Amino acid sequence: MSETVTLDRREGPYGEVVLRRRDEHYEIIANGTFLMDTSDGRSERLLIDAALAALPEQTRAGASVLVGGLGVGFSLAHAAAEPRWGRIAVAEREGAIIDWHRQGPLASISGRALADPRTVILHTDLVEYLRTSSDTYDALCLDIDNGPDWTVTEDNESLYSAEGLATCAARLNPGGVLAVWSAQPSGDFEESLRNAGFSAVRTEEIPVARGVPDVVHLAVRPG
Repeated sequence: MSETVTLDRREGPYGEVVLRRRDEHYEIIANGTFLMDTSDGRSERLLIDAALAALPEQTRAGASVLVGGLGVGFSLAHAAAEPRWGRIAVAEREGAIIDWHRQGPLASISGRALADPRTVILHTDLVEYLRTSSDTYDALCLDIDNGPDWTVTEDNESLYSAEGLATCAARLNPGGVLAVWSAQPSGDFEESLRNAGFSAVRTEEIPVARGVPDVVHLAVRPG
């Protein structure tokens, strides 16, 4: 039988966040909701690869990317392993998760990426950062919830609203790509992306062992 060990448990401004080890894998739990673990990572890597591939070919070299959510570090590590990304910013609101990467067991996944001079960690709430920042990127790779229809906190719901998608578009350079990870496909979210003025809206699937596939929703801000 699998052995689960709680390595750290913290209460923060957004509730409880827990790091657990199950056999050789790590898990992050937020407010009792399973977020992600280190057992696979294919869909997190697809989030990065699909966003880069959707960019115009002439802008891929030196492109900037904002990764929303540090999580277990798969997306960051994969972005840093790709030399074509020029600037890699990661927005993470949970100080505990940042600590687990900088001084804790998750450093085994992200340590090299954190040392990369292209990488900057923004200790901030992604939704608030998108709303208040004037920074722009060639790609936004967002993975802060289990999907547009299954948010970790109520505050995150605004990200997938018409106003939130307009904010995302404003943080993208013309021709930039919005990529959103989800634990299940959402036809309603695809329609919301189109209504918000995005083009080339599509969904890429990653099959899982059981149940519906993980997906990455992709959309382009017209040039």
